[in-house]
Amino acid sequence: METHEIIELCKKHTLYNWSASHHVDPLPVARAEGVYFWTPEGKRFLDFNSQLMSVHIGHNHPKVVAAMKQALDELIYIYPGAATRQRAELGQLLASFVPGDINTFFFTLGGADANEHALRAARQYTGRYKILSRYRSYHGGTNATMQLTGEPRRWVNEPGMPGVVHVMDPEPYHFSFGRTDAEKTQANLRYLEEVIMYEGPQNIAAMIIESVTGTNGILPPPAGYLKGLRALLDKYDILLICDEVMSGFGRTGKRFAFEHGDIVPDMVTMAKGLTSSYFPLGALGVSDKVAAFYQENEFWGGMTYNSHPLGLATSKAVLNVFLEEDLVARAEKMGTVMAALLKELAEKHPSVREVRSVGLFGIVELAKNAAGDYLAAYNETPPIMETLRAFFLEEGLYTYIRWGAFMCNPPLCITEEQLREGFAIFDRALDLVDATLEK
Repeated sequence: METHEIIELCKKHTLYNWSASHHVDPLPVARAEGVYFWTPEGKRFLDFNSQLMSVHIGHNHPKVVAAMKQALDELIYIYPGAATRQRAELGQLLASFVPGDINTFFFTLGGADANEHALRAARQYTGRYKILSRYRSYHGGTNATMQLTGEPRRWVNEPGMPGVVHVMDPEPYHFSFGRTDAEKTQANLRYLEEVIMYEGPQNIAAMIIESVTGTNGILPPPAGYLKGLRALLDKYDILLICDEVMSGFGRTGKRFAFEHGDIVPDMVTMAKGLTSSYFPLGALGVSDKVAAFYQENEFWGGMTYNSHPLGLATSKAVLNVFLEEDLVARAEKMGTVMAALLKELAEKHPSVREVRSVGLFGIVELAKNAAGDYLAAYNETPPIMETLRAFFLEEGLYTYIRWGAFMCNPPLCITEEQLREGFAIFDRALDLVDATLEK
């Protein structure tokens, strides 16, 4: 099939997410390997966002592909109430991979329904119905998880599930709670405790957070925040759910981002890196105390494809690659290199307002003037960002652009040479933005 025909038929007969089909301009892709992918005509792109921050081990890893082929010759599907070798093996492996007492897992199709099942489990476990969530968050595209989400994609899905209370982040969009990490942490937790009192702690089942905020800005929490949050929620017997769909599996230089705060949540949700996006799979992990509850109480959750054997076999192969290639340590090491490269961009280009990163989870936020005002208002994409997007693609680089920022979240297997290849394109692209800077 010719490329133009592929694009035409995709647009004619399929819908694209978060897009008006008539205006979408999809990139045609034929194959991928390592940190690169190619169009049918052979143009190569450096994947600087791991697709949707998800292809952690790189594309087309031969060991995972071989394991998937073997799995196709074994058990492809069985109903989720069955016991399978794939389920037993992955459950055991994850229990050793996830820190603390998160030893029990419910396997889903992706991150959104992992979060939805966490919400359901928290309400059943506590007998309470309210859930605290943050405004700068994204938790998935189902009805319930859209309400957990704080950012603008929630707006068109309202009204939705009741019971969600949104609160400010320790790093608000426009205002500051303080200058130092200690000030930000103290101010936000005081404010959060006041919200808890307004809502009634006896009504609140859980708080869900992205351990490091992802699509809303790559925002690592200030020092001390996670530990302080854990203590505050414990004070009122409110469960802590860490959404690690994007930040888990080595992305931040640790297996899970909550480890940076020296805590273990009551529940953790995961997807993306769980299979490196080779197959749809998510999981809800619960602590021993929550698991004990469900030893005697029915778990009200499940769908046809839960604990899909092919997905479980894929995940086991991916986790073995993580361990054999020590990709978590590699992400930490390459993250140090990337942080230095980000700093160089900020020092060279006046249009760079701020850079942030933890491990291989990074962002470049742009300014519209020398005073450092945001290039884009909340939920706004100025024309220069479309120019930037086009330049990246022309230069053979793929990454995620949102509002007035662009991201750098490459596969964890990336080399320093490949990192520098991407940053050289960033450098040239920022010359375009510098030229538009208001005085």
